[in-house]
Amino acid sequence: MRLTAYLFLSPSLFSTVNLLDSKASQGELGWISSPSHGWEEISGVDEHYTPIRTFQVCNVMEYSQNNWLRTNWIPRNSAQKIYVELKFTLRDCNSIPMVLTCKETFNLHYLETDEDQGSKFREHQFSKIDTIAADESFTQMDLGDRILKLNTEVREVGPMTKTGFYLAFQDVGACVALVSVRVYFKKCPFTVRNLAMFPDTVPTDSQSLVEVRGSCVNNSREEDPPKMYCSTEGEWLVPIGKCLCNIGYEERGVACQACRPGFYKASSGNVKCSKCPPHSYTHQEGAVHCGCEKNYFRAEEDPVSMACSRPPSAPRSVISAINETSVILDWTWPADSGGRKDVTFNVVCKRCWPGPRQCEPCRGAVRFLPRATGLTNTTVTVVDLLAHTNYTFEIDAQNGVSSLAPTVRHYAAVTITTNQAAPSAVTVIRKDRTSRNSISLSWMEPERPNGIILDYEVKYYEKQEQETSYTILRSKGTNVTLNGLKPDTNYLLQIRARTAAGYGGSSRKFEFETSPDSFSISSENSQVVLIAVSSAVAIILLTVVLYIVISRFCRYSKSKHPDEKRLPFGNGHLRLPGIKTYVDPHTYEDPSQAVHEFAKELEASCIAIDKVVGAGINLIAYLLPLPDKKTTTAVVKAIKRADWTETIVKNAHVYSKPVMIVTEYMENGSLDGFLRKHDAQFTVIQLVGMLRGIASGMKYLSDMGYVHRDLAARNILVNSNLVCKVSDFGLSRVLEDDPEAAYTTRVSQHQHEHLRLAKSMLTLSYSTELNGLTIFSPQVIKAVDEGYRLPPPMECPATLYQLMLDCWQKDRNNRPKFEQIVSILDKLIRNPSSLKITASTASRPVNLLLDRTSTDITSFHTMGDWLESARTLPCKDAFRGVSYSSCDTLAKTSAEICLTEVRPAATCPEWEPSMGITTL
Repeated sequence: MRLTAYLFLSPSLFSTVNLLDSKASQGELGWISSPSHGWEEISGVDEHYTPIRTFQVCNVMEYSQNNWLRTNWIPRNSAQKIYVELKFTLRDCNSIPMVLTCKETFNLHYLETDEDQGSKFREHQFSKIDTIAADESFTQMDLGDRILKLNTEVREVGPMTKTGFYLAFQDVGACVALVSVRVYFKKCPFTVRNLAMFPDTVPTDSQSLVEVRGSCVNNSREEDPPKMYCSTEGEWLVPIGKCLCNIGYEERGVACQACRPGFYKASSGNVKCSKCPPHSYTHQEGAVHCGCEKNYFRAEEDPVSMACSRPPSAPRSVISAINETSVILDWTWPADSGGRKDVTFNVVCKRCWPGPRQCEPCRGAVRFLPRATGLTNTTVTVVDLLAHTNYTFEIDAQNGVSSLAPTVRHYAAVTITTNQAAPSAVTVIRKDRTSRNSISLSWMEPERPNGIILDYEVKYYEKQEQETSYTILRSKGTNVTLNGLKPDTNYLLQIRARTAAGYGGSSRKFEFETSPDSFSISSENSQVVLIAVSSAVAIILLTVVLYIVISRFCRYSKSKHPDEKRLPFGNGHLRLPGIKTYVDPHTYEDPSQAVHEFAKELEASCIAIDKVVGAGINLIAYLLPLPDKKTTTAVVKAIKRADWTETIVKNAHVYSKPVMIVTEYMENGSLDGFLRKHDAQFTVIQLVGMLRGIASGMKYLSDMGYVHRDLAARNILVNSNLVCKVSDFGLSRVLEDDPEAAYTTRVSQHQHEHLRLAKSMLTLSYSTELNGLTIFSPQVIKAVDEGYRLPPPMECPATLYQLMLDCWQKDRNNRPKFEQIVSILDKLIRNPSSLKITASTASRPVNLLLDRTSTDITSFHTMGDWLESARTLPCKDAFRGVSYSSCDTLAKTSAEICLTEVRPAATCPEWEPSMGITTL
């Protein structure tokens, strides 16, 4: 059983539960006094003149006093540690005349039992808690003036394991009055944090924190599981996770309250309810959206925060500009856009006849430039209309809610009549028959004749004459035969149609060649021959391709084992015992083969992207719920642009298929942001545990032969269990077989070492970049070269600061390896007391943790061990003859001896305030 007792400074700062309070009793307490003439229960008043029951004893006129006072049985409830608060007065022995025996202290004892033992009382069964002494004592003069100096002492007892306990007070000859006794225990009280309720929690009697899961308040849901930790002192620490108010509810104080009428909230989250947007309303509490007023609407894709709107009014001031069979329409924006910016226009074309108004939709090849619907500008050109024809154009104004409004069209109309126009050009000409001296042609009527075609003009000439000498024929129909031609000669031909409006445009130049033979071949037969030849060529090419593919496949199947296709890396493969061989994709003809050898491929059907959680320069991170682990998530890193054929990141390639990497999902993100967010919320042992995880990860990389080259808090990820892991290997590389090989740059090794030290310690207001290194001013480099090192951070344990100094050694060979750092941190974790000594800004010996001849602070299990070690230092003479009973005694002794008598440092160089003795 462990028993601890010490002065508790501020019990009022914590939530407490009373197990006993003698001041609350209105009658006799009924405590047992042994012997009966020892402690006496009397009535009195406290410092506020409130009636109370007290016990007093003052048998100083007799020798050998041993007076006991035992409380009633006290159930401990759920407490493991209890606190005893005593308020008492004590008389100064020197103020009592003719005294035979007198003490100025009394003893506090306790006894654990599982049941009430009634009046049975055995002194030897009790265990002593502490000797209680008074800070203030009173004299006979104080009695005359009625000024009694009240003392208050608090002691801690635990751990408690049985159902209840007794307290006992032993007087050995003092004149003391026990004014009040209060027994209580601490608890983490019920609280609401981040909309999560945490119940009353009694801490355990251990060094670890009690994790408590919170429950969301009414009308809220979990975003991240809410958790807090209850410390042994009854304090809530490290709130993690939170709850979000449901839709229709907002956070007010520590609860989620329904939105008031006229307000709404459409999404969950801890934001306030919003006022209904214009032209909308709600008369109920807890609204998730606001309804639209009459004749106002909200489109399906409109957010609920958008004002309700209505269809636009009709376009205004339509004007037309006619040019033969085309027209340009222009109009003015509607006077009322309906409160929206997505107004577009549709143009409807109708062909009309004289007389009673008869119209039908335009048909044929009428074209709208740029288009007929969805226009965002207020102009459109209509072409390819018929000549001498009446048209009506209706221009509709539309917006995002027009389809929701009643079927009332808001449009403007204009009627035009096209002018007379020549026919369009002939586009289709066929060669029917050819001979040595003639050719037969036929063609299609123009697509837009624009009237009755009177005839066609056929113009032809020898190609080599270049139109210097040509012949013109006219045909009433759509065919003609050209005679008197030269055999085996190329001719060019054009055709145009004529109406009452004149000639239309000429067709493109049509080339033909007369035949040297007496027979002719029709164009249809020529096409059949061409198709047959093309098919034969295609079959031959396909056969050749298949042959090449099959041959390469067979050769690949007979090639060596995949491991034999690797080219050497440096002086050979980097092979370490029990570690997978490094694979360099650049040494493969097909880099994807390297990826398959080095990594495990997942089935595409197993990947279900949930949401984007972050983005980098070339990669996007997605949240991936693994199908076989319902409570586990992972992160998928994918190339941002799938059409890239190769990235600039070394040893990573992208092909026609997107390449994705699946990694562990670290819920708390980067270490630097996590520590800033939870500043001063972690214990030293938790922080050392995080450091140990980082060092362990770097040891793993070092054992594999990797150099990270960008180790920083921003590249450390933290999961929900506060486990830290190293990430971001964008700049990493593998060392070659040479164990002395190191990362080098264009600057000298001497400069590089100093720059690394300066960069790791200082951040200046100005700097320049050279080859990826930060070059600081010469003054800083000079200071580092002369031994300057940053002072320890506030509250930094001395052992951790010494580890920093070791890592900042000028000679890199003296710096600890990651394996040594892991060992040092493990030793600190196994000996938490070694972290209680805080560092100061005073100077200290270098290389302490690595120097085997120096003192290992973590090996001191007791204060006596440390003192024995200190007595071997040059201060040993000062400590000889010094006894101690507590940390306070040692602190006072050390301050007096070493900080007053032994100073300056030349007298006692190993003794510095930074050893932290006065802070134990």
